[in-house]
Amino acid sequence: MPLLRLLTLFPRRLNLSLLVTAALLLVLTLVNQPLQTGSAPQGMVSFQMAATADQSMAIIRSWRQDGMLWAHVSLWLDFLFVPAYLVTLIFLTSHLTRDRPGVRERTVARWVKALFVAAGTGDIAENILLLNNMDPPTDVLSLSATICALIKFTGLMLGAAGLVIIRAARRHPLAHG
Repeated sequence: MPLLRLLTLFPRRLNLSLLVTAALLLVLTLVNQPLQTGSAPQGMVSFQMAATADQSMAIIRSWRQDGMLWAHVSLWLDFLFVPAYLVTLIFLTSHLTRDRPGVRERTVARWVKALFVAAGTGDIAENILLLNNMDPPTDVLSLSATICALIKFTGLMLGAAGLVIIRAARRHPLAHG
């Protein structure tokens, strides 16, 4: 019941985007399970962070044929996940700033949205690089994908921190209405 009550606090479009994002995240998590090996303990995340061709090749070898199928599925599903989480985060930012009329809060909200867009752009570029880095991996593609992954993770973390700052700016709860 608390989850249903929480969902009534959000606009319908935010609820829908949260649902789609959560469903895609669940599917990606399940797809990632067979990708977790000794060379890739975090599955696809290990491949994203493999900054050299040797590291990438070790991960690809550990996946064998079945794993490579799941790796491709994961990367292609991520092309759907990126716009889903990006829309969700932008809707969430708008929702959390609707009662924040101040110039500073609006400026921070614009920066937060830009950070989320940068994260999504980095994620798309990373997926393209990783798909091209599977046969055979190169140092340039491996390092480029890692840099894009770092841009993605940094944008998401700083954007989330910005949301906390926006909400804490006036120290009063979100007005309902």
